[in-house]
Amino acid sequence: MSQIVVAAFYQFTPLPDFEDRQAPLLNTAHNNGVMGTILLASEGINGTIAGSRAGIDAVLAHLKTFPGCAGLEWKESYTDDNPFLRMKVRLKKEIVTLGVDGIEPRDSHERYVEPHDWNAVISEPGAILIDTRNDYEVSIGAFEGAIDPKTTSFREFPEWFRKFREENNITKVAMYCTGGIRCEKSTAFLRMEGIDDVVHLKGGILKYLETVPKEESLWRGECFVFDERVSVGHDLEPGSYDLCHACRLPITEDDKASPHYVKGVSCPACHDKHSDEKKRNFAERQKQVDLAKARGEAHIGAAARPRNTP
Repeated sequence: MSQIVVAAFYQFTPLPDFEDRQAPLLNTAHNNGVMGTILLASEGINGTIAGSRAGIDAVLAHLKTFPGCAGLEWKESYTDDNPFLRMKVRLKKEIVTLGVDGIEPRDSHERYVEPHDWNAVISEPGAILIDTRNDYEVSIGAFEGAIDPKTTSFREFPEWFRKFREENNITKVAMYCTGGIRCEKSTAFLRMEGIDDVVHLKGGILKYLETVPKEESLWRGECFVFDERVSVGHDLEPGSYDLCHACRLPITEDDKASPHYVKGVSCPACHDKHSDEKKRNFAERQKQVDLAKARGEAHIGAAARPRNTP
């Protein structure tokens, strides 16, 4: 087994003193050689971290001392190299931004569907299956029959759903996302909108891919993840996608064969989206990344995280 443990987690719980918890948490991570990103807000915690077994255990033990986090659950995967180059603990208004006031996601656990029951639920007649992720995530993998809202930000989901509801007869809704956190909020939002028959996949796509045998799976493609692995497949094995470090979108080997692809500078999706000056900046950044790799060093500029990270 690889030595680096990657742990993804979140917990909705009241943290009125979340600002005071930033420095001690950051110190715990630094002291144990753990890297990644953790968000703190008055509504809870959300993060993905990577490090040694002992280091991850130390940070998780610290998080479990937070109010309401004693039973914190997390998802683990393993890699040969740490996908993060530094540790950040950020203070936020929301741990996942929906932009709708008055939502209480802490009760959404009542609407969980366990991964082993998910296939039966989404196969029920009349069930509407909604993917709450953004368009670039959906583009590389989704569940059979899922509706893609084609959003570029989770903030767009409320407006999309209200319009969708006006145009469709909704009886039962099942929703899913990468790790479960967006569905906690979207479920609470739908209930606030008067949709009572709504459920979501517990632990998200990652838990499903980890626990449901491939031969029984209704998942098609790969799952985008917010670190340098880019995507994972069943059993959370690293996927086949790379990342364009200019636009932060997933790219294939075919994309890299395109004349519009320049490593670190452009890809077929963004080659005409950036100014010449910005492309020169991207090229210089890539040059520094390559020089750092040649020296056996890490370069922070290569690890800027994709959009809408946990």
